[in-house]
Amino acid sequence: MSTGEAQFLARAIDLATRNVHDDGGPFGAVIVTGDGRPFDGTNRVTANNDPTAHAEVMAIRNACSSLGTFDLSGCTLYTSCEPCPLCLSAALWARVDGIVYAADRHDAAQAGFDDAVFHEFFAKPVQERSMLVQQLELPGSASISPFRAWAELANRIDY
Repeated sequence: MSTGEAQFLARAIDLATRNVHDDGGPFGAVIVTGDGRPFDGTNRVTANNDPTAHAEVMAIRNACSSLGTFDLSGCTLYTSCEPCPLCLSAALWARVDGIVYAADRHDAAQAGFDDAVFHEFFAKPVQERSMLVQQLELPGSASISPFRAWAELANRIDY
């Protein structure tokens, strides 16, 4: 690990530690562009009453808003803890090049943040999952009408 990588990871850990005393959870993250610009995020789930306000998601939101793009190709996500499935999915959608984390999911579980249930959810066959997720097909082609509208839109921005 380079000195820069260690500094950004230390920054994420510092953000997480300070966030504990600012009504947030013990998670911090930094998105770093290829040219070294950092964008911070901290866990604001309970502070904002937003279950999606994880540190990694907040860092992605901050970076995208500041950079004026939804595509973070060329960026690296540094985070105080191994990303949960939500955060990993957000990083994949944002197209970050890589993720560097400090503590792992087992460390988080020991502190009371156990996301094993989510990892297990995706590993189980659909019929055995704890939450019903089902497709309901509507008559005709109503279900796919949004995709038809999208395909016909000449000025769409593909992502």
